[in-house]
Amino acid sequence: MDYPVWQIAATGGGFWIALIATVHVFVAHFAVGGGLFLVLTEAKGHRENSPAILNYVKSHTAFFLLLTMVFGGLSGVAIWFTIAVLSPGGTLTLVNAFVWGWAMEWTFFLGEIVALLVYHYSFGKMAARDHMRVGWLYFLFAWLSLFTINGIIGVMLTPGAWATTNDFWDGMFNPSFWPSLVFRSFLAFLLAGLFGFVTAIRVKDAAARERVVRTCVAWAVVSLPFLALSGWWYLSVLPQATLDFILRGSAEITPYLKALPVIAVAVGVLALLMAVRLPLAVRTPVAALLLVLGFGVVGAFEYIREAGRRPFIIQERMWSTGIVPGKAEPLADPFLPRAAWAKNKEVTAENRLDAGREIYAFQCLPCHSLSGPMKDIRKYTRHIGNEGVASYITGQGRIFKQMPPFVGSPEERDALAAYITATVNGRPLDKPVVADIKTLPVDIPAFDPNTASHLLLSWCTLGLKCITDADGFFTFLPPGSALGAVLVRRDVLPEVVSDGVEITYAAPEGFTHPSRHVEFWKYAPSLIGKAPKPDQSAGGKGMDGTLAFNEKSRIFEAAGIPVVPFADDGTINPYPLFTVTATDKATGKVLAETRTVLPVSTEMSCWKCHGGTFRIDGVMGIANPTAAGILAVHDKRSGTDLAARAAAGKPVSCQSCHPDALFDATADPKRLNLSAAMHGFHVNYLTGKGEEACANCHPDSHTGATRCLRDNHASKGIGCASCHGFLEDHALTLLRAELDAGKERAAIFMQNITPRSVPKTADINARQAWIQEPDCLTCHKDFATPERGARAFNVWVKDRSGLYRSRKEDTGNVPCIACHGAPHATYVANNVYGKNRDNVQPVQYMGFAGVIGSRNRCDVCHTVEMEGGEMHHPNMVKP
Repeated sequence: MDYPVWQIAATGGGFWIALIATVHVFVAHFAVGGGLFLVLTEAKGHRENSPAILNYVKSHTAFFLLLTMVFGGLSGVAIWFTIAVLSPGGTLTLVNAFVWGWAMEWTFFLGEIVALLVYHYSFGKMAARDHMRVGWLYFLFAWLSLFTINGIIGVMLTPGAWATTNDFWDGMFNPSFWPSLVFRSFLAFLLAGLFGFVTAIRVKDAAARERVVRTCVAWAVVSLPFLALSGWWYLSVLPQATLDFILRGSAEITPYLKALPVIAVAVGVLALLMAVRLPLAVRTPVAALLLVLGFGVVGAFEYIREAGRRPFIIQERMWSTGIVPGKAEPLADPFLPRAAWAKNKEVTAENRLDAGREIYAFQCLPCHSLSGPMKDIRKYTRHIGNEGVASYITGQGRIFKQMPPFVGSPEERDALAAYITATVNGRPLDKPVVADIKTLPVDIPAFDPNTASHLLLSWCTLGLKCITDADGFFTFLPPGSALGAVLVRRDVLPEVVSDGVEITYAAPEGFTHPSRHVEFWKYAPSLIGKAPKPDQSAGGKGMDGTLAFNEKSRIFEAAGIPVVPFADDGTINPYPLFTVTATDKATGKVLAETRTVLPVSTEMSCWKCHGGTFRIDGVMGIANPTAAGILAVHDKRSGTDLAARAAAGKPVSCQSCHPDALFDATADPKRLNLSAAMHGFHVNYLTGKGEEACANCHPDSHTGATRCLRDNHASKGIGCASCHGFLEDHALTLLRAELDAGKERAAIFMQNITPRSVPKTADINARQAWIQEPDCLTCHKDFATPERGARAFNVWVKDRSGLYRSRKEDTGNVPCIACHGAPHATYVANNVYGKNRDNVQPVQYMGFAGVIGSRNRCDVCHTVEMEGGEMHHPNMVKP
């Protein structure tokens, strides 16, 4: 940020450095190995007294001089010019730190020039022994030049002690110095043999030609095993983090890593083929192909080495953006005021895109191009909007280390995301999804307290069932809502009825089966086990059915009801009202009837980061492009083959690998459970946001099609964070439990996340997803109204028995949920699809929306007036 930027957006700076550097390194290594090739081949000519071989050496020397001294010198100047203008900070650091090393290298290079010129122009004019001495002198200078350069460029990957001492010798003799020197030496010898073929096949004397060609074969073939061994040695000295990144952490390095041994074997095979007496018409293209393959060996090695130090240009010292880590805190202080050559010093509404353009030039252009040959930014971002781009920028360098973290303020991050979206990709900037919601009719069943013999209370156990409708791609939340009910015989002392009755449920008219989601039953084998009928869920339940009495919980229950948020005609309805009826088994008489919503939603905004749009009417569902994008990222980052399985008609459920307490799925216990993996991964990309971060995956957007936060808490402005914490807090609670269980992956997700509701990570109380949730009594002490600002976060129930849906009032007969309403819809609830859609039972039994029995309405269950008291729980009777 201290230097101007060379504006070559079409190709990006990395392309020119890679191209020029690889070509130069190719020729420079030949300059080293070729020097030894010349002097040893000349010795062979003298030893065999072969004028033909000596003439070959003379002609090869002319070729060698033109290529290495002229072209090599020019490419050397080109690489200095390129790195100076594209990475001035990194270049200056290396010059300052190793100025005497560069001085030595330039001295050796001058010696190379003089020795080679003397060697070439004195050929046949100087005594053989003296001429050979000049040749050996050239090779010594060339190899010492390699020796010096090897130390300087080696420190960029393996600084070792130099990172802290800044000592010249610590830098020169860094951890990879010796294996790299040996590797590069044998690479130079290999290239000497390959370049030797170019001139050897043109030797006119047939016998001499075959001897020289076989000499070249020996140089190439013998060098290969030593190249492989030294390469293995090279890898063994790399820091573990760097080695892991090269071998497993980068999808971009993998093709080069796989190609390198294949190319090397091909070089060996074709080199051996050159030993066969073949016509010139065959040998010429084979020799040319060998040079191309040799360039491939150099290119693959240099790419792996260069890419292996990401996100640094100098390991531990300077990021690829030219920013020194110690001078910048990611996503903190503004960047533009500190950028000496920036025109815009702050982001405003008027300059937002231009400021984003400048930030792009400083922090993206060093590596990325615009539709260019390397790291085309459009390839990575054209399928998503600015919210998704901003999330990716936020996550840079947190989990995957190939990119440095973004340096700047959240406003600058958003400006960069807007520039990439609007200017680079030509997409309109994201606008909030605003669902057009129409109020649905609510039919309140009749209830006469003077004649009614029973009271039926029913609820959705899950509060709201989220489902993934990525048909044919994957699933982790198949349809399957849960219904609970208790039947109360009204009397002076009411009684909960469990025997002699049947309680059934029925879907609303026009809502008879999940016709838009039949595909679910094709691809959740690990959760389903068998293929149910189209109107059934994994548990075999249909849209109409019977609740079974659970002897343990003493509640009538039906789990796995395959409700979806669409009517048969496709109308969106996340809150279908089911009719629940209690019947006397003996007489068939209806004892009581009520209605309750089974909330359900497919409103997950995965498309913001993974591309595509909402699947249904622009407000719900995971579209196919989104699902495909999710699998592509998972396969790239985790080495899976989920996309191929889906394409073969065998998609998987996430619980086939990840444990999940929601379904009691154990899967692979060594992996993070699904909730910890999902929240732990995504928090690294969504950190720094408020409660709106939750709405990216959960259906609680205030403008969305579901708006699930509709209870008495929401009406008082109490949001997600009060109970669950902000996303950072929520993720850390899950990850700490996994870390305590010995799962090291949790530490990777945790390392860059700071809690927001407690001072430090050590203050986070670990919990198990779905088993340990916030305890209502943390705020409602003694069941009283909470104090203003009370928070339930970080206090968890011990196990499932303490969950809100499992607790009962003090008599042990009626669940809390029966009288207070379902999670996120506790009374009084205000549903955008109809004010009393969640309040049917309070309105049915009391004539107003409120907790069952509130306002001293004990007559709902008791047939005589009660004198007060708090038999169900303390503080239940309010003045």
